[in-house]
Amino acid sequence: MTGNHFKGQEVSCCIKYFIFGFNILFWLLGMALVGIGLWAWSEKGVLSNISSITDLGGLDPVWLFMVVGGVMFILGFAGCIGALRENTFLLKFFSVFLGIIFFLELTTGILAFVFKDWIKDQLNLFINNNIRAYRDDIDLQNLIDFTQEYWECCGAFGADDWNLNIYFNCTDGNPSREKCGVPFSCCTKDPAEDVINTQCGYDIRAKPDSEQKDYINVKGCVPQFEKWLQDNLTLVAGIFIGVALLQIFGICLAQNLVSDIEAVQASW
Repeated sequence: MTGNHFKGQEVSCCIKYFIFGFNILFWLLGMALVGIGLWAWSEKGVLSNISSITDLGGLDPVWLFMVVGGVMFILGFAGCIGALRENTFLLKFFSVFLGIIFFLELTTGILAFVFKDWIKDQLNLFINNNIRAYRDDIDLQNLIDFTQEYWECCGAFGADDWNLNIYFNCTDGNPSREKCGVPFSCCTKDPAEDVINTQCGYDIRAKPDSEQKDYINVKGCVPQFEKWLQDNLTLVAGIFIGVALLQIFGICLAQNLVSDIEAVQASW
C-alpha cells in the first residue's frame, strides 16, 4: 500500500466558512436590534411594568425591532454554530426556518395581490387605530409623523380621520388646544422655514375644505402609499426578488453542507 492514499469525503471549507461568516453578521445584527428594543422599552418604563406592553392601543414600533431582531438572532445562531460545529440539526433547523419565512413572504405577496381591497381596508383600520393612540407613545408618534411627512399625507384617507383622536377631534366638549387641528407633520413645508412650526396644524380643520389645502396635505396616507408603490414597483419587486434569491441561496448552501457532513459521517 506504499504510495497509495485513500481520499475520503470532505466537508467543503468554502461553504462552511461562508455560511459561518454570513450568519455571524446576521447574529450580531439581530442582537443589536433586540438590544435597541430592550433599551427603548427600558427608557419608557415598560420593563418595570411588563403589563404595559399590551396597554397601547396602536402599534409600538419597538415590536418591529424585537421581532425582526429575534428572528435574525435565531437564524444567525443556528447558521453560525451549525456551520462552525458541523451540527446537522442546527443546519437543518436553519434551512427549515428560512424556508418557512420564504413561504410566508410568498403567501403574503400572493394574498395581498388577490385581496387588494381587503388589504386596503385593513391598512385603513390599522392607521386609524394608531391615530387614536398618537399621543400615547412617543415612538408611535414619531413613526406617524415620519410617515405623514415622507408621503405628504394626512390621516388614512384624509385629515378628518384625526377626529378619531381625543386631542384633535372637533367635538364641543374637547378642551384641548389642538381641537379641530392636525399634527404638524400634516402641514405643507415652507422651504424658507429653518425651524419646524409644531403649531401649524392648530384649528386648521375649522377652515373650509377649499382653504385647508393651502396649509396641509389633504391626501390620505393609504392612497399616497398606493401611488408610491405604483411609482416604485420595479424597485419594490427587485428588493423582494433579491431577498427571495438570497433565502433560496442560503437554504441550498446549508443543505449542501448537511449533505457533505452526512457523507463524511457515513464514511466513518
